[in-house]
Amino acid sequence: MTHHSTPIPGQLAPLITAKNHQDNAFALPATPDNRMTAVFFYRGIHCPICKKQIEELARRQGEFRDLGVDVAAISMDDRERFDRQQQEWDLGDLHVGHDLTEEFAREWGLFISDKENDAEPARFAEPGIAILYPDGRIYAMYLQNVPFARPTTDDLLSGLKFILENDYPIRGTA
Repeated sequence: MTHHSTPIPGQLAPLITAKNHQDNAFALPATPDNRMTAVFFYRGIHCPICKKQIEELARRQGEFRDLGVDVAAISMDDRERFDRQQQEWDLGDLHVGHDLTEEFAREWGLFISDKENDAEPARFAEPGIAILYPDGRIYAMYLQNVPFARPTTDDLLSGLKFILENDYPIRGTA
């Protein structure tokens, strides 16, 4: 049985060991008016649903920033696959990381899959979204073991707006 644990809301988030587009250590964006950060973990370039989701995130990141929420996207894709994404996907200036290690993907509670078809890498993380406070505590986690039925951008934006306007507490800590 492989290790799988989910971080608890309210706890400090695990570290992210990944690389940015310059192959330096990936760091989450943190603008001065940052109230939260939304981290989108995605399967990689082989996933057409990820392409749609991450391109929409890139297009609509200003709507998140207007709420005070910084956004980033991260996958386990290696440099070659990441370079192809940069060319084939419309990512704009979205903060994107690659080479997330399996160890750290597991620490985030992400589900891990083995290659099932030629387009896929040997191993990759399934989708997840982590909502974090600026101090690094986890507000919410959305984890999936399949690529389908992800929270929509509209749902996330309306939920984050409600949370921030009403100082809605962290749930699920009991």
